[in-house]
Amino acid sequence: AVADMVDMFVLLIPPAGGDDLQGLKRGIIEKADLLVVSKADGDLLPAAQRVQSDYSSALRLLRPMNSLWKPRVMRISSQDKVGIDSLWEKMCSYRDTMNAHGRLALRRQEQSRVWMWNHIQNQLIMRFKESEAVRNRLSLTEESVSRQHITPGKGAESLLDVFLRST
Repeated sequence: AVADMVDMFVLLIPPAGGDDLQGLKRGIIEKADLLVVSKADGDLLPAAQRVQSDYSSALRLLRPMNSLWKPRVMRISSQDKVGIDSLWEKMCSYRDTMNAHGRLALRRQEQSRVWMWNHIQNQLIMRFKESEAVRNRLSLTEESVSRQHITPGKGAESLLDVFLRST
């Protein structure tokens, strides 16, 4: 997930994105440290204000992921140069708060563990797919699974056995 790759997860929200609380449905705002409604200018300003209000209300219903930081919703306009300095101040405040309590270092440690396991998974999958023994059995196994002669789990176990015996 993106939140596992960054120090601060900032969710940018357009003011006219259709289902305004779609991020809530997908669980993404629960991971955000800061929510920013962009393009809050011109004809889109009323929509941006409404989106900010909607997301602010939604955040009140959620438990913050971090006891040191309460996510906020703010509006910015690069066209009118509004909110950019305030956005930067919030980002610096987050960094300073997390650093002061050692949370940024802990987050980076956890990210390193996640990255290690992601690398292991990627390498295993790559080597699995490159295995000649697996390639020789793959089509037959996929066909057996597709025709429901064997379960997907049984097909996977069969291919894994072939892979492990060949390494």
